[in-house]
Amino acid sequence: MRVIRFYILFIFGTLSLGLRAQQSPGTLNVFQDSLIRISSRVVAAPGDAQKLEINGSFVKILVEALKTPNSFSYPFDSLKNVSVIKSPDQAFRILSWYVLLENGTYRYYGAVQMNTKSGPLKLYPLIDQTDNISDPNAITNNQKWFGARYYEIIPVTSGSRLPYYVLLGWKGNTQMTTKKVIDILSFDRDKLTFGAPVFDGKELKGKNRVIFEYARSNAMTLKTDMKAGMIVFDHLASFDPEIKDKFEYYGSDGTFDGFKIIGGRLKLQEDVTLNNDPNSNDALYADPKKNIKPIRKF
Repeated sequence: MRVIRFYILFIFGTLSLGLRAQQSPGTLNVFQDSLIRISSRVVAAPGDAQKLEINGSFVKILVEALKTPNSFSYPFDSLKNVSVIKSPDQAFRILSWYVLLENGTYRYYGAVQMNTKSGPLKLYPLIDQTDNISDPNAITNNQKWFGARYYEIIPVTSGSRLPYYVLLGWKGNTQMTTKKVIDILSFDRDKLTFGAPVFDGKELKGKNRVIFEYARSNAMTLKTDMKAGMIVFDHLASFDPEIKDKFEYYGSDGTFDGFKIIGGRLKLQEDVTLNNDPNSNDALYADPKKNIKPIRKF
C-alpha cells in the first residue's frame, strides 16, 4: 500500500508541476491578446493626450505580463508594434516601441529584461529623454535614454574586460528626417550604461554613439553583413553638393561603409564592397559608379 500511495502521490505531483509549467504560456497568451487590443487603441486615438494615456495602460499590462514566472522565454511575437530582440548570449532581451505623435515626431518606450536563472523578473525601464539630452553624444543610462526601436544586438568581447553590446536602432525623428543609431550598451552590476568611446576612424574620436540622419522619404541600410564580417551601412551624402548639414536633403550615394570589430573596438572601413549571393536579378543591376551603357541585343 505504501508503494501504491507513493506512486499516486508521484503521479499527482508530476501532473501538478506540468500544470504549473503550462500555466505561464496560457497566462501570457491572455496578456498578449490584451496588449494587441490596447496597441490598436493607441494608433486609433484622436490626439496625443489620449495616445499617451492608453500607452500608459499598455506599459502597466506589459510589466504585469513580464512578472509571470519564466516570461523571458515567451516571444510576444504577435505583438507587431513591439520589437523584441534577445542578445545572442541569451543574457537579456530588449523590448522597444514608439508612439507617433500628431506633429510627426516620436516618443519611445522600452525595457531591458534580464534572463534570471530562477525565473523572477529583473527589468530595467528605458525612459526616453531625447528632448532633454542637449548633447546626443553624452553617455547616459536607462533613466535618460536616447530612445530608439532596436532591431539587432551584437555582443563584443575582448580579453578580460566586461563585454559590451552594439545596438542597431531605428529612430524616426520629424516630418522631414529619419535617424538610425549605433548605440553601445554595457552592464556593471545593477547599472546600465548607454554610449562608450569604442569607435575608431576619421571624425570618430570621442564618439560614444553614431547617429545617422537622412531624408524621411528615403531608406537606409544599417545591419550586420555576415559575409563581410562587419556592420555595414549606406554612406549618406547631400543630394545637392552645395547644401550641407541640412539632413532633409541627405540620402545614400550608392556606396557602403562599415565597422569591423578589431581588438574589442569598432574600426571604420570605408567604401566597402558587398558581395551578395548571385540571383536572377543580377543582370538588371547597373553599378552607379560605372558610367557604361549596356549594349542591347535583339
